[in-house]
Amino acid sequence: MIQHLPADWRDAVLLGRIAVPEGPTPVLVRNGRVQDVSAIAPTTAELLARADLLEVRGRDLGPVEDFEFAPAWSDGDRTARRLLSPFDLQCVKASGVTFAVSAVERVIEERARGDAGQAQAIRDALRDRVGSDLRTVKPGSPEAAKLKTALIADGLWSQYLEVAIGPDAEIFTKSPTLSTVGWGDYVGVRSDSAWNNPEPEIVLAVDTTGQVRGAALGNDVNLRDIEGRSALLLGKAKDNNASCAIGPFIRLFDGDYTLDDVRKAVVRLEVEGQDNFRLEGSSSMELISRDPLELVGQTLSKHHQYPDGFALFLGTMFAPIEDRGAPGEGFTHKTGDIVRVSNERLGVLENKVVNCDAAPPWRFGIGELMRNLAARGLLSARAPEAVA
Repeated sequence: MIQHLPADWRDAVLLGRIAVPEGPTPVLVRNGRVQDVSAIAPTTAELLARADLLEVRGRDLGPVEDFEFAPAWSDGDRTARRLLSPFDLQCVKASGVTFAVSAVERVIEERARGDAGQAQAIRDALRDRVGSDLRTVKPGSPEAAKLKTALIADGLWSQYLEVAIGPDAEIFTKSPTLSTVGWGDYVGVRSDSAWNNPEPEIVLAVDTTGQVRGAALGNDVNLRDIEGRSALLLGKAKDNNASCAIGPFIRLFDGDYTLDDVRKAVVRLEVEGQDNFRLEGSSSMELISRDPLELVGQTLSKHHQYPDGFALFLGTMFAPIEDRGAPGEGFTHKTGDIVRVSNERLGVLENKVVNCDAAPPWRFGIGELMRNLAARGLLSARAPEAVA
């Protein structure tokens, strides 16, 4: 497990959940030791709401090096301890098309039909009319409005560009509460999808007041063929059994790791197939068009509250195009793919691809969690000390 932790894990404060025989248990990893904090906060949602989050101390379970969590596809014993998604009661939200330059480039490339010279001519013409470099256009700005007018005039406008450079970000519910999978679990794609891909992203852990308390890695599995048929099929393309992976832990913000580290992070992706296919890529958060705090503000506002907090996927500019089969067919997943999403300060999220109907069915919901916590004597009528 150590190789999947942040490179500086000895200095990090990590929040996660493990499955033990008694049930799901929130843990903190501090100074390299694992602490059971379930007696203080039985859910990570409650723990993240505490003003004294960084001072919380739990029952010591030993050094993290002793926790050799076995992935679902290994021959190891997964009955004793498993690493779960670090989110439990939080709503799981996602922001899409947050890298405007990538969205505009896709439209330009489609119009140029692979001709690099023609693509550059389109860019130059748009730049002349907008009056600035397309890469510097801020969503919702006067320059963005000029760009929209120019794109419409050239027949290049699309609903994706509306959320890429318009005033309103795309914010949608990715996954129901408690349905996300963690490190070492199977991740699912629908068996009726022939064109799909992983989406490596950073996921913010946000409390009920809108304060960002930490970050994790995520895989927002996307079925491109289904969403491509119609944007109204987004729910079918995004929300399926085991289609959302988060982990391995939430790294809490402290003096050594802050939101500025998220802003300059590079998220890497690696896919290894049983057919010896290998894919590598990366996405730089420095190229994001909307600041993470703007996306948080467009998620939680006077129009919408989240009493248990929320997880927020920040989006990606990575879209694999390498041919896996016949020329021109591009990339799509095959069952058995090992997917690794990584960042040196957040660790490595590793999952194995199966069809959604072959992944373990999701049966442990909110009611079951409440019954489990009640039976363990972990529920309390006392509310956590709220963040000031």
